[in-house]
Amino acid sequence: MEDHKIVQRNLALQREWYGEPLGDRVRRLVVAFNVSQAQLADVLGISAPMLSQVMSGRRAKIGNPAVLARLIMLERKILTPDVATGAPEALQRALDEVRESKPTVSRDSLPVNGDESVAYPVLRRVADRVELQQAADLLHEDFPAIADLFRRAIRAAGPPPR
Repeated sequence: MEDHKIVQRNLALQREWYGEPLGDRVRRLVVAFNVSQAQLADVLGISAPMLSQVMSGRRAKIGNPAVLARLIMLERKILTPDVATGAPEALQRALDEVRESKPTVSRDSLPVNGDESVAYPVLRRVADRVELQQAADLLHEDFPAIADLFRRAIRAAGPPPR
């Protein structure tokens, strides 16, 4: 099969498997996070040449499910209020969180469902730092996981205003 036909076939497969060509999805992330393709590849856990091949259609799929999970995590982070502002520190924090994530794929879980950071902006909208801390203190003994979630939401907001 000649190169052009292979690329067209791979792009059609990407539309079927991923909803659209991966090049389109990756380009949106490059723009949204203001990073190069090589930087994005590093965050996703894939080599820059491999990402380029997937984007161009020379390869049809992302073979590593953790890489796909990180791509989806980044797409979801674009929708969070702090990342949507475009603030460089929020963008970098989101990239770092995804880079450091260790998503797993099993038949019992989806890799992106474990990304609790999407709850942080919601918690901060309904309660300020003091209220979240008070709730964490009250819940700590009986519900330590929820208390810890509240504390992580406070930390994710950055240092308190002066």
